[in-house]
Amino acid sequence: MLSTFSFPTKVVFGPGAVREAAAVLAGVGVTRPLIVTDAGVRGSDAFKKLAAAGGENWPVFSAVHPNPTNDDVEAAFAAYSADRCDSVVALGGGSALDVGKIIRLRVKRPDKSLAQFEFGADWSGLAPLVAIPTTAGTGSEVGRSSVIILDNVKTCIFHPSLLATAAILDPELTVGLPPKLTAATGADALTHCIESFTSPVFHPLCDGIALEGIHLIGQALPRAVKNGNDIDARGLMLVAAMMGGIAFQKDLGAAHSLSHPLSSLCGLHHGTANALTLPAVMEFNAARKPGLYKRVGIAFGLADAADAAVIAHVRALFAEIGLGGGLAAYGVKPAQLEALADQALTDACHLTNPVPVTRADLLELYKKAM
Repeated sequence: MLSTFSFPTKVVFGPGAVREAAAVLAGVGVTRPLIVTDAGVRGSDAFKKLAAAGGENWPVFSAVHPNPTNDDVEAAFAAYSADRCDSVVALGGGSALDVGKIIRLRVKRPDKSLAQFEFGADWSGLAPLVAIPTTAGTGSEVGRSSVIILDNVKTCIFHPSLLATAAILDPELTVGLPPKLTAATGADALTHCIESFTSPVFHPLCDGIALEGIHLIGQALPRAVKNGNDIDARGLMLVAAMMGGIAFQKDLGAAHSLSHPLSSLCGLHHGTANALTLPAVMEFNAARKPGLYKRVGIAFGLADAADAAVIAHVRALFAEIGLGGGLAAYGVKPAQLEALADQALTDACHLTNPVPVTRADLLELYKKAM
């Protein structure tokens, strides 16, 4: 069986890196990008820094929602067309980055909606994209997919052409991120690293990247939540989130199948949903595949890398950053669990869980996470 590996995205990293945005665009021959972002980022210091770096006169679409829908994509595509743009600068969290990536498909094939996306079509030559994350979570800036809610279902649209032309990782842009959002996005990055590493898909490059991502998150996430001005911790989290985004090209696991419906049906932040479901999934997996998390524990620097100790460490880490408790504390009702399990079963992420899961397993995992 053949495997194909590639890590092609250009990355500019460091404090002040946002100042390179205009030069990166000029390097690929474009000058009129649409800035795709959300209302919160539009009023932030991160947006002001991008404007000062050459983006003052670039058109802006700032109506991306936290769990973006097809309506967000269509509105952004309309703005791109009306302003006669030639490229995209996606600024914000995973939602803004996902919308920024995906509207290029609509630009390429304006006659085709996202619901009509065909993987086998010619998607070469998409408009250039510079992805600038303001959170350290999804790793979408180096991802090959966009997650959009289509017909109330959180849908992953994948194609290698969706890769950004370049990613700019500037820790100064994440300084204003509130502790709660720092925690949730960091939990997302950690879940990416743990689930991708334990996925049975063969990809040793991703395995190494995921383990180092776990190591960095273990060091930096509590610091970044406690002190948002810790530039070193902010930078390490940006790098770790990017590493998680690279690693999960190997695929993910059941925690993501559980968390996606929690976003689309219950409105939970994706990272929060991951934090609330990951420990239960780890317990389920370890009971059926003992020793699965040994190397995860070593990456955390634990003296005892037994599965139970690793899972306890993950729970304690989430509690330390304010993401303890269960789904009930976040408004999820027992009456919703059947519908959540139905949707989780249709989510492809659990197909690469370390051990198989059934609908009954997914329902029981929701109950344990309550």
